[in-house]
Amino acid sequence: MTKVVAFNGSPRKDGNTSILIRHILEELDNKGIETETLQLGGKTIRGCTACGKCFENRDRRCVFDDDMVNTCIEKMSSADGIILGSPVYFFDVTPEMKALIDRAGFVSFANGHLFKNKVGNATVAVRRAGASRTADSMLHFILASEMIVSGLPAIGIGRDVGDVLTDEEGIARAKSLGQTMAQLLNHLNRYPLPAHKSTEADGRMTKKRNQ
Repeated sequence: MTKVVAFNGSPRKDGNTSILIRHILEELDNKGIETETLQLGGKTIRGCTACGKCFENRDRRCVFDDDMVNTCIEKMSSADGIILGSPVYFFDVTPEMKALIDRAGFVSFANGHLFKNKVGNATVAVRRAGASRTADSMLHFILASEMIVSGLPAIGIGRDVGDVLTDEEGIARAKSLGQTMAQLLNHLNRYPLPAHKSTEADGRMTKKRNQ
């Protein structure tokens, strides 16, 4: 069964980012696609140290196994679609989302692009400014991973919990994102791309370390 996994980078488990994610996933559910959300925000997640161990081990895991990142990588690897969600923190993603992007990205590169050809997108909750940069941080991870982006990200305006519900355009955008992703996933399920075999590591990362 086709599955999409979403990652909520907001420390507010049921805040505006969560509301946007729920509206996206409801549209996917309506199309018969299985969905799951993992809560990142508020968890203790260490940042990437660029130690390079993932390139040595190539076991689809980060060498640091004392938080939830390896579980997230497993969920990403097994899913057909990925949604990243974050509120704006000083014009960018939350620390937890940044840690996931960096570490999952390194592991993906080390193992021949684990997330290639998956469908991905992002959603952002913003009070005033920084939405574009926050969305870019998540979309850059998706694009660098050679995933397929299903249109524009969903941006919702709101500060206090629930404020985003008054942003009719933002909620409509979230629903549209879910509908477009569902259409694309169902199309790819019917007409699949050639299977991607994650065999060789991306040597560009190790070359930079050796210079």
